[in-house]
Amino acid sequence: MKDPTQMPDHVRLAQPADVPSIRLLIRLACRELMPADYTTRQIESLLRYALDIDRQLIFDGTYYIAQWGGRIAGVGGWSFRPGFLGEENQTGAPRLCPAKDAATIRLFFVHPDFARRGIGRLLLSTCEGAAQRAGFGALELAATLTGAGLYAACGFEIVSRFDAKLPDGVVATGFRMRKQLSEPARRLSNRAALQPEARIEHKP
Repeated sequence: MKDPTQMPDHVRLAQPADVPSIRLLIRLACRELMPADYTTRQIESLLRYALDIDRQLIFDGTYYIAQWGGRIAGVGGWSFRPGFLGEENQTGAPRLCPAKDAATIRLFFVHPDFARRGIGRLLLSTCEGAAQRAGFGALELAATLTGAGLYAACGFEIVSRFDAKLPDGVVATGFRMRKQLSEPARRLSNRAALQPEARIEHKP
């Protein structure tokens, strides 16, 4: 058992080869951590239509993996493209304008074995920093009922509650949330800020 006082070994950018492992983590996290908020039918529908990995995030260099002892402990990312769902975005939507648009927080999941150990906060901080360096002054997201608590604890405010009707007719409730970012110490050009990093080390 991992010591809950310790942090992950490191955070790194996800690669295309990680997709199968990410998908397994997403399904495990949803099926084990979401039953208190959604029915089994809702969870399976969300997995099928809304919570699959979006490869465009990996191609853009904006999706991260937190590793702990060689295992994937959590995943999460941000996007400079519009939209909140999964595979439908991987064809490459137009870029948002940092001067007027909010960057989007996307697809955060923590492995049940590592829940409540700061993994989500670490990944969210990584994404916030990257979005700020890209010139964005605000973040938006669509949260599940299960994930809303983490985002609220990290400074996001509920904008609205929504009922999403999925293609199979299942309805799932969630929240639109937003966070205004503080002015970064310095802003890089968009082109420089969005360059993929080989590895992001976390040092306690």
